[in-house]
Amino acid sequence: MSQANACFPGLRLEQGSAYENLFAQYGSFPVVISLEVVAHVYFPRRWASTLFALVEQGGTAIVSTPYHGYWKNLAMAVTGKMDGHFSVLWDHDHIKFWSVDTLDRLLREAGFGDIRLRRVERIPALAKSMVAIARK
Repeated sequence: MSQANACFPGLRLEQGSAYENLFAQYGSFPVVISLEVVAHVYFPRRWASTLFALVEQGGTAIVSTPYHGYWKNLAMAVTGKMDGHFSVLWDHDHIKFWSVDTLDRLLREAGFGDIRLRRVERIPALAKSMVAIARK
């Protein structure tokens, strides 16, 4: 954080946890971006609730996470790539694996609507990541 603040002294940068009441600390915003976070949280519903609280009414949340769907997982299994991709030996790596359906369901449970999900990088069935744009 100190390096980021040194590089961008005119920009207010803060650090917090999705498990804290960030709304009480910072208020809400017209746009909240959460990139490559949800795959690393133990309690995704708490993360989604915090995200929802941080987005002002009528605002937008932008979320990205690695994509995992049937065809991609099947391709990894057939090619012997599952152990390398889902390695249990990595510390602090992905602990949740999201599909379009599961991310959509999580965001809807939190209260978001008008959710648009796009798979990105590579062909859709084997996409590397996905991006969700959700309205409050």
